[in-house]
Amino acid sequence: MRWTVHGERPVYENRWVNLWLANVETPDGTRFEHHVVRLRHLAVAAVVNDRREVLMMWRHRFITDTWAWELPMGLVEDGETPAEAAAREVLEETGWRPGPVRPLVYAEPAAGITDTQHHVFRADGATYEGPPTERNESDRVEWVPLAGVGAMIDRREIVSGATLVGLLRILADEAFR
Repeated sequence: MRWTVHGERPVYENRWVNLWLANVETPDGTRFEHHVVRLRHLAVAAVVNDRREVLMMWRHRFITDTWAWELPMGLVEDGETPAEAAAREVLEETGWRPGPVRPLVYAEPAAGITDTQHHVFRADGATYEGPPTERNESDRVEWVPLAGVGAMIDRREIVSGATLVGLLRILADEAFR
């Protein structure tokens, strides 16, 4: 069943987040205003080395006041492809230059409220270039064994949706080889 959008109007807009109200009608004829959060698209990179380890960052998220492991990720900038953004973010946030990135999985994490797109890529291997240039991203960068990822998820050491989607896809691909 398809909803009809009769129009939209911005409530708040800036470079990071935009809040809109959409005038919608549900299939039963009910009409109301629905909040829509419009966000820039996200690029994520799962870099895996030949020892079956994935490059991850230990970081604090002030909004939830939590620490957890995450894959390198960031917003896709104007004029940049998601693949370019993923490779750039790995280098900036970790100091490692990833091998060629290829699409791993695409996700829309909360399509009922936001239009954000998450483009998750995989790179096999990376070359260390030096310390991260983004100094405010993480406390440490490490190669984490894929074999331990499930237990880390169970312990809530990995909670980021984009990170979970990427890692679970890698684990699923390996399980079905």
